[in-house]
Amino acid sequence: MNMNTLERRSATQWVLPKKDGMRVPGVIFATESLIRKMDDKVSTQIENVAYLPGIVKASLAMPDCHWGYGFPIGGVGAFDENEGVLCMGGVGFDISCGVRAINTDITTEELKGQEERLADMLFKTVPAGLGSTGDIKLDMKGIDDVLMGGGVWAVERGYGTKDDLDHVEEFGRIDGADPSKVSQEAKKRQYQQVGTLGSGNHYLEVQKVEEVFDEAAAKGLGLRQGGIVVAIHCGSRALGHQIGTDYLKVLERASKSHNIPLRDRELACAPTTSREGQDYLAAMRAGINCALANRQVIGHLTRKAFGHVFPSAKLTTLYDISHNTCKLEEHEVDGEKRRLFVHRKGATRALGPGRPELPKDYMDLGQPVLIGGTMGTCSYIMLGTTEGMKETFGSACHGAGRAMGRNEAMRRWRGEAIQKMMRTKGIVLKAHSMAGVAEEAPDAYKDVTEVVDAVHAAGLARKVVMLKPLIVVKG
Repeated sequence: MNMNTLERRSATQWVLPKKDGMRVPGVIFATESLIRKMDDKVSTQIENVAYLPGIVKASLAMPDCHWGYGFPIGGVGAFDENEGVLCMGGVGFDISCGVRAINTDITTEELKGQEERLADMLFKTVPAGLGSTGDIKLDMKGIDDVLMGGGVWAVERGYGTKDDLDHVEEFGRIDGADPSKVSQEAKKRQYQQVGTLGSGNHYLEVQKVEEVFDEAAAKGLGLRQGGIVVAIHCGSRALGHQIGTDYLKVLERASKSHNIPLRDRELACAPTTSREGQDYLAAMRAGINCALANRQVIGHLTRKAFGHVFPSAKLTTLYDISHNTCKLEEHEVDGEKRRLFVHRKGATRALGPGRPELPKDYMDLGQPVLIGGTMGTCSYIMLGTTEGMKETFGSACHGAGRAMGRNEAMRRWRGEAIQKMMRTKGIVLKAHSMAGVAEEAPDAYKDVTEVVDAVHAAGLARKVVMLKPLIVVKG
């Protein structure tokens, strides 16, 4: 990225000044090293978002930011409830893609020697891969129930427990979803995909707590050095992608009919109060519920797989949070409380302590922020902060961020070679596609530790633990 276009506010905060009708400035939270690695398209997209009607405070970007569809991946934009817009490009096609962290009472020592057996059981039990289907077979009425019920629907059908829902965003179900606003095509694509991991960058990992940065916070989350944690990363599968595809056309028409000037057609949007905007919001919320149901079912299947290897093991949901959503939230802006539609595209919600959206046992800690790294390196668990609420509407990074495209990664690496390399690090990799493994090569991503350290230094979220993978299951 061209550093000459930015004004440095601090070691981790850079401003893209207002110009030519921008309604707000752009703000990037990153170190100089990370900024220099960003494509120039990132600054262009941050600027384009800043022109949208009703945007509040700034067009924001996280340190893992890279070029995406409309908004940059790692972009955050908050819009006034009545004067703003709803933008599909600010959510993305993988609606409510997110991470569920499951704590276990197993230690690294207890797992030793059982890694291959557990990996095989997880690979067998959790459906994964492009177009993967599961044992849950639904008709149109069943899909509507999922889109309304989310994780609550899954628990009512025996997939997990009510205790799980206490530690899921929206407590497992977001209000305002309307299945009638979701196309028949989108629903048909989801008939057999509830409870499936999918492909691409989605994964299931068994991880060990490698390093503890904050003992008190770790204890509050039930984490300990050498403990075993499971991370599930997936979203709303084909249904969410189809919702995005369908509403891109609707919002393109709405942008024209409501005379919204766009600097990029990928930022097609509609006023928050318009019929088109409200229809997209209702459909997108249905996609969120689909993702919450999906991760709830996979969490149950994970428990089932563990039970075959460790019959007495106890697995509890630590937290489940998405990083591709638009949420109506209350935030303080210039000393005034306002209701805003916060778009987070490849950015994790990271609410600080005291927010009513938090589980009771995390109220004083802040929201767990689950940062997925790459399958050969590490991941992090952080906590949202009061400072982050002021700076980014309670938002943080979501991962390492890609350093190169998937096609380039496939030209450089072979999946089989990566699998062998990971074996030398003591990581068991089970994958349905070696081409998919090549796409997700660890070196195709930025350094997640550098990204997380930038978030921590900026005060957007604070580090609690670092996790190292022991088992990776991919599509």
